[in-house]
Amino acid sequence: IYFLANRPKNRTNKGLFYGVQSLLGLLPVELFLNPSDNFQLEVLTINDKPRFGYRGVHIDVARNFQSKEMVFKIIDILAFYKINTLHIHLTDDEGWRLEIPGLPELTEVGSFRVHTEKDANAVHPSYGSGPFAHSPGKSGSGFYTRGDFLEILKYAAKHHIRIIPEVNFPGHARAAIKAMETRYQEYLKSGNEVAANEFRLIDPEDTSEYISAQLFDDNVVNIALESVYNFIDKVIGEIANMYIEAELPFKILHIGGDEVANGAWLGSPIVKEKIDKSVIERGTANLHAEFTAKVLDIFTKYGLQMSGWEEVGLIKDINGKFIPNKKFSGGAVIPYVWNNLWGSQDLAYRLANSDFPVVLCHVANFYFDMAYNKDPEESGLYWGGFVDTYNAWHYSPFNVFSTTLQDQMGNKIDTEVEYKNMERLKPEARKNIMGIQAQHWAETILNHEILEYYILPKLLGLAESAWSKERIWEYTDNPLLREKQVDDSWNVFANTLAQKELPRLSKLFGGFNYRIPPPGAKIIDGNLFVNTSLPGLIVKYTDDGSEVEFSSKTWIEPFVVSDKEIKLKTYDISGKSGKTVIIMQ
Repeated sequence: IYFLANRPKNRTNKGLFYGVQSLLGLLPVELFLNPSDNFQLEVLTINDKPRFGYRGVHIDVARNFQSKEMVFKIIDILAFYKINTLHIHLTDDEGWRLEIPGLPELTEVGSFRVHTEKDANAVHPSYGSGPFAHSPGKSGSGFYTRGDFLEILKYAAKHHIRIIPEVNFPGHARAAIKAMETRYQEYLKSGNEVAANEFRLIDPEDTSEYISAQLFDDNVVNIALESVYNFIDKVIGEIANMYIEAELPFKILHIGGDEVANGAWLGSPIVKEKIDKSVIERGTANLHAEFTAKVLDIFTKYGLQMSGWEEVGLIKDINGKFIPNKKFSGGAVIPYVWNNLWGSQDLAYRLANSDFPVVLCHVANFYFDMAYNKDPEESGLYWGGFVDTYNAWHYSPFNVFSTTLQDQMGNKIDTEVEYKNMERLKPEARKNIMGIQAQHWAETILNHEILEYYILPKLLGLAESAWSKERIWEYTDNPLLREKQVDDSWNVFANTLAQKELPRLSKLFGGFNYRIPPPGAKIIDGNLFVNTSLPGLIVKYTDDGSEVEFSSKTWIEPFVVSDKEIKLKTYDISGKSGKTVIIMQ
């Protein structure tokens, strides 16, 4: 292999690494299915570069934990498809997953879930974790030791992937709150009131009433307590030390910052004492901005950029409308914008036009925990719609209005009406779009097999949108011509997916539990018609009641059916199959 770059200064290990991934991707799929030393590739030149410098995937290990070994495997497949950022959601209401030296309670209390009373200093069961901690087959318990996290950092770095850790504040903090209340009570028992209050996160005199999106009324830290900022400083400092020990740069930390319920802090005496009355009168959202400003000082101390979900870049105006908070623009804060529905299709552009660096995380395209489709046998959520590989592929980063054509339930949007008065991305603001990222929220990810099923093959649509140059249909104004261009391009991508990428996944890095879409089947005038959503897949069937196997009969063309039950399955050439479809006359 002789690697060439355009200029000497562009010759980097990262460029070589991605060049090798491209080369591996050109190998015949048969070579992965039946390894051999005897193969040839034609002489060729690869001239390639990424469209975006930020190409990310987010995994949530707080709601349901994933082992260190599974994180390694995810890193393997991300690197193969040239994803360069792994955003790890380490903390939430339901779990704290990272050892922090000096605060052992975070993992002693916050890393497992157990049947308990609501007011006890413990995290109660949720998301299938069951009533007992560390139950076999459950994923409610677990954390990464400091050593584990160092291994993850170094393994990712070898694959040219940066790890962005997330510690979620000021909301979604129930596990941390419960842990620090345990610490508070233990030190209080020993008579050390100073130590007890050093990292306390709540004020017992706070009578605020709120209900979070996950129905918690006790998951928000008190922004007027100096001990809250002591805690955040301590946590960030210890994470920074891990990067120093790993000899890796630490540039971005994600503060979460989402879904702080209306009503938080409004009943706190110390908030009323320490925060300007005019801010309090504007409500929770603007109090949140006060918290962000203070935490930003801690980030600056460690030389970090703050990233967070879109709320960190917003504030309410005098009319109660969310607008970009220009106090945090110019690079200090990076909003990760997930909302491209419900009248917020232009939110990312409004922030980018206000000089915020933005990561596009749009739910309609990149929330990979959304079910593939409406089939009741498909696991996953659907509050934000249904997301499959096509959604991740059919995405125009600089003009989402041309690719967000349905609402979350699949109803067609009248784009001329719906988007008429929405803000377009200014040409000079294109530079503020850092890139795109897919999310795997873990409410329904009960094991690593489900994570693999959700991520593959959706990941390939993301990779194409993040790496490839602007596709012709992205800047075609004529909707009919654009639709034809999309169909033609998707036909090429879908054929490649079914005939090459999917079967390769059966062997790559030990193999993955990727999804193969089931066949569509319909009886018309007594004849069985069958199709597949990805050209090149093989449909097998039985008509004697037996289960379908790869050795079963192959459907080739319509045939007459009687009143027998027919079972069908879709296979790729590796022999991996999808779900069984049953049809009767």
